[in-house]
Amino acid sequence: MKKVLVLGASGYVGSQLLPILLSQGYSVTAATRHLEYLKARVVPHPNLTYAFLDLADQSETKKLIPQFDLIFFLVHGMAVGHDFVDYELSLAENFKSALVGSNVEHVIFLSALQPPTGHSDHLDARKETGEILKLSSVPITELRAGVIIGPGSAAFEIMRDFVYNLPIMIAPKWVDSKANPIALENLNHYLIELAKEKPNENRLFTAGGPDTLTYREQFKIICDVANKPFRLWSTSLLSPKLASYWLDLVTSVPSNIGRALLGGLAHDFVSGANEASEQFPQKLISYRDAVKSAVDAEGTFVRSNVWGFEPEALNRWQPGYGYYAKQAGASIKTTLTSEQIWLVAKQIGGRKEGYFFANILWRTREWLDLFFGGGIPKRREPEGPNLKVGDHIDSWKVIRCEPNRFLSLLFGMKGPGLGRLEVSIQDNGDERELNITAWWHPQGFLGLLYWFAMMPAHLFIFNGMVKAIVKKASRLKSPN
Repeated sequence: MKKVLVLGASGYVGSQLLPILLSQGYSVTAATRHLEYLKARVVPHPNLTYAFLDLADQSETKKLIPQFDLIFFLVHGMAVGHDFVDYELSLAENFKSALVGSNVEHVIFLSALQPPTGHSDHLDARKETGEILKLSSVPITELRAGVIIGPGSAAFEIMRDFVYNLPIMIAPKWVDSKANPIALENLNHYLIELAKEKPNENRLFTAGGPDTLTYREQFKIICDVANKPFRLWSTSLLSPKLASYWLDLVTSVPSNIGRALLGGLAHDFVSGANEASEQFPQKLISYRDAVKSAVDAEGTFVRSNVWGFEPEALNRWQPGYGYYAKQAGASIKTTLTSEQIWLVAKQIGGRKEGYFFANILWRTREWLDLFFGGGIPKRREPEGPNLKVGDHIDSWKVIRCEPNRFLSLLFGMKGPGLGRLEVSIQDNGDERELNITAWWHPQGFLGLLYWFAMMPAHLFIFNGMVKAIVKKASRLKSPN
């Protein structure tokens, strides 16, 4: 059984590639820095193991890499912020060093198409990463793909959010640039076929879909499929910097990733020869059909342990909810034990403690639910001394509960979106970190307005909550 390592397994391509590899009979190790997030999204399998790996850690990288026959390199650094290029290239260098003297037979690197004119940090980093990897002694197959069409693809979700969230789409002039996006299903075919091969030299393939369209034309098709009016106005007033701010307001895609992608979308993004299709023939899915499949699959993010497979969340989800969530929260570090913190945190919403801070604001929001079509607030508490999945806390419902570690509550009030509140306790050895985070998948323009209206209160309340919980926990004796 070929041993496969997927680096960047918690990302969009990696997380959906795992079950396909497993169905093909591979022994798969999923490596990521976001291990808990990945475990919550992926269904367990006897041939699937997990590994925490930060490629910035040279020693740990050198320990893990040599154990595998085939490696998918799906890592990028866009989420780290403005200096992601140097960070991304440093990861490539560490990975290349770890390949020296290993038994790895093949590395598949998913890269990005390169525009014939112009450049962007994101695209330049992809190209330079490929050049670094090819200096290793292991055969590298670089697959350069265009924008991927599928639920969760950041570039596609940006466009989808524009369609759902704006009565009139305002876009930069580059909306008339051309691209031939590729359906996720077609991309997976190439990745799986490449996994079957054992090349003796470095190779480069480009891959794109069958339709070359301007972004304006793509927006129109998304509007048609989503049954939304097509109203688009392009303006040169949206400079790259202003466009990045506009993107933060309009879309739920993480801002760092959105800004990095923005530069690449400003150029023609077309696969000319489409070498991958020649080498591994398949029926290429049209852009319209790919968009329809992606829109039909909206809401699949709720069918995961992130939401505890909660039937109520599945029932409440509606078309147009953002795939990525807006978030706001607060954290605090303490030397208290996890058990001490949990003893207090699990009392959230109770008659004695309420929500630990600014309870009047929590109660006010509950009564405001009358204006959103909700009923009179109900005071509800867990039946027993220990929290469990299914318990109700006022308008909230417990959808995940891991004592001393994690608590997730489903937002039960009325609002234009789907939300949850998470309390997490992370043990960092000498200290613990308490986090409280609100996640909100907005439904259209009203969902965004609701989020931005509530965000100042969220930040104020959550900062007070984490401090109050730690203060109350410090008065308790550790149960150990």
